[in-house]
Amino acid sequence: MIDLAKETERVILVGVSLSDQDDTLKSLEELRDLASTAGAETVGMVIQNREQMHPGTYIGKGKIEEVKDLLWELDATGIICDDELSPAQMKNLQDELDAKVMDRTLVILDIFAARASTSEGKIQVELAQLKYRQTRLTGFGTAMSRLGGGIGTRGPGEKKLEIDRRLIKSRIAQLNRELKDVKRHREVTREQRSRNHVPVAAIVGYTNAGKSTLLNALTGAGILAEDKLFATLDPTTRELKLPSGQEILLTDTVGFIRKLPHHLIEAFRSTLEEAKYADIILHVVDTANPQMDEQMYTVYETLQNLEVTDKPIITIFNKQDKVDGDKIIRDFHADYTVKISAKTFAGIPELLKTIEAVLREQKIAIENLYSYQEAGKIQFIRKYGELQEEEYREDGIFVRAYVPVEIYDKVKVSRGDSSKNFL
Repeated sequence: MIDLAKETERVILVGVSLSDQDDTLKSLEELRDLASTAGAETVGMVIQNREQMHPGTYIGKGKIEEVKDLLWELDATGIICDDELSPAQMKNLQDELDAKVMDRTLVILDIFAARASTSEGKIQVELAQLKYRQTRLTGFGTAMSRLGGGIGTRGPGEKKLEIDRRLIKSRIAQLNRELKDVKRHREVTREQRSRNHVPVAAIVGYTNAGKSTLLNALTGAGILAEDKLFATLDPTTRELKLPSGQEILLTDTVGFIRKLPHHLIEAFRSTLEEAKYADIILHVVDTANPQMDEQMYTVYETLQNLEVTDKPIITIFNKQDKVDGDKIIRDFHADYTVKISAKTFAGIPELLKTIEAVLREQKIAIENLYSYQEAGKIQFIRKYGELQEEEYREDGIFVRAYVPVEIYDKVKVSRGDSSKNFL
């Protein structure tokens, strides 16, 4: 009987530490998780201390010999470098080691290619892959003709040997046109939401912080939630009805990660910009992760690159079921913080109250007496605002509520405005 089981790639991780302040070991440990998600087994790690990365081979000649020996001793099939390699570095390393050479960007792109399920996600991933490979055709050709298959070969990678730079350029132009159509569709959707006066909360956070689990807990979305990096890729939007009766939209975004490839940021900009056009940012943090503070820094750095700087932020310290209650956690960038466990639903009621409090700050408080002929306006308030008190009287319906600024003129009483602004 012929064994058709897929052989697991065995890789050695290689990083360069440029200063004592670098957390290269932590970065390599994260790269190990990325490699595992992509289907590879890490069998060794190598770190070289240098003032700068070697322009030709990433690491120095001595380390190259050390890595070459390790490849033989550990029966490894290749290496993964913790930084994005230039075409020259990749080719030179392959020639020196006579083994498969990958970098962090290639691994992340490979994971994205495996995770993308919607047509938009597939377009974005293929575009990012082709831009990355456009300048690396020669090096890839040598590596793939020798080794074939494995990490970095999913999606369009399987066809790269037959595609020259002219064909890749043509394909990139076609994908950009398709992506423009997708972007226009997103803009139309955003405009529709704006006209409907439905607030939008964008869920952001480091990959594997529990964003999808939170969306499932709040809305019953039923989307995939696994303890893996980039378990879900395509953005999901679901409706949530708050305890006050107000409806909001929750949008899950792709997870952030340190050294997120610029090709991906560029390709996924329309998706990531969901945060830019949201009314509230829900920043989910994996409190159980020892690198929590570094991950929070990466998220805020990415948000700044996307020009998301003027939104109210609720930081959600997730996975409280996995941490010691004495752990000190704080976020000086956040307007509000909440401790929850999306898995056990602990803290969810408090989170909903906090979302309502933030939305209330963006509204006008009114106190009106509506005639019974204007009862339809109360339903409008109930749907788009926060109805706090409703009392039926002989001369009309008394209402106390908070309403968005956009609909304030639409809910004024017709026979002279008797509303009072409390703010």
